[in-house]
Amino acid sequence: MEKKKVLVGMSGGVDSAAAALLLERAGYETAGCTLRLYSRVDGGCGSDREAEDARLAAEAMGMEFYLLDDSDTFREKVIGNFVETYCAGATPNPCIECNRCVKFTSLLRTAEKLGMDHIATGHYARVRYNETVNRWQLLRGRDSAKDQSYVLYPLSQEILSHLLLPVGEYEKSEIRAMVAERGLHNAHKKDSQDICFIPDGDYVGFLTEQGVPLSPGDFVDGEGKVLGRHRGQVCYTTGQRRGLGVSADRPLYVLRKNGQNNTVVLGDNEELFTRTVYARDFNWVSLPPADEPLRVTAKTRYSQREAEATLYREADGTVRAEFDEGQRAVTAGQSLVCYSGELVVGGGIITATE
Repeated sequence: MEKKKVLVGMSGGVDSAAAALLLERAGYETAGCTLRLYSRVDGGCGSDREAEDARLAAEAMGMEFYLLDDSDTFREKVIGNFVETYCAGATPNPCIECNRCVKFTSLLRTAEKLGMDHIATGHYARVRYNETVNRWQLLRGRDSAKDQSYVLYPLSQEILSHLLLPVGEYEKSEIRAMVAERGLHNAHKKDSQDICFIPDGDYVGFLTEQGVPLSPGDFVDGEGKVLGRHRGQVCYTTGQRRGLGVSADRPLYVLRKNGQNNTVVLGDNEELFTRTVYARDFNWVSLPPADEPLRVTAKTRYSQREAEATLYREADGTVRAEFDEGQRAVTAGQSLVCYSGELVVGGGIITATE
């Protein structure tokens, strides 16, 4: 019987190398592939250095290796969206946008051209097919501390039907151990925490490099009283306290930004809590779109704990989540992702709160 062929998306890190090892052990014929997303030599997902680390790992495992240049698409779809979203007064998640528009689509199209059956990555999540609902479903990874299902919610049924996520069945410690046992050079490589194209974390500097002007304006309170001057709206995000440069008799936080009059509204911590969250472009990934209110757990940013909520689908496709308890600093541009037990029900881009 001919072996099934898998194209493994390799980032240069330990997790994608482990995915290739696990698939090899399971009897698949594997090849590695790295997407060059931008040209840097100082590291980060999609950089030149990471591509070289991926090539070395693939070579050590005796795999064919392909390097694809997706930098133009990445600049248009991900960096362009990043700049546009910040300019609109919201805060984007570029990793989600990359998964939605670039990474998985490119892997699948390349695999099809090479006559391969599947694609795989080193994400900590799982995929299965459910005959009852006739859908491919996305599940949390076994290692709850490393679960990455939040950033995979935009994946389509087409992508999921070809996707293998072998790392999702393991704990991180097990993954490092198996890569070290194989003697691969990246066994103890640290996980990347930063946005790949802003490794120094200087968002404002990056935006100004992209031609975004800093337009100073007023800090105001909820009644419009001027409290001070801000450097430009892109310098701030919901919930921010530090670096405001405003003197007050109590701590003040960024509540929201008003693009129409270029003001940033400040207020007390208690004003940051909201129970109603709206989301657009909601992808019902594991279940059909709900016609009735659906009880879920949900979170509004990657690092947040989930909270109990009820999900409503509006007539225009917008989703409304009513949380049982107020959620702090919910930010437009981030993602609302909903779960039912181990299943990722779906997710969408946050547009507003009440």
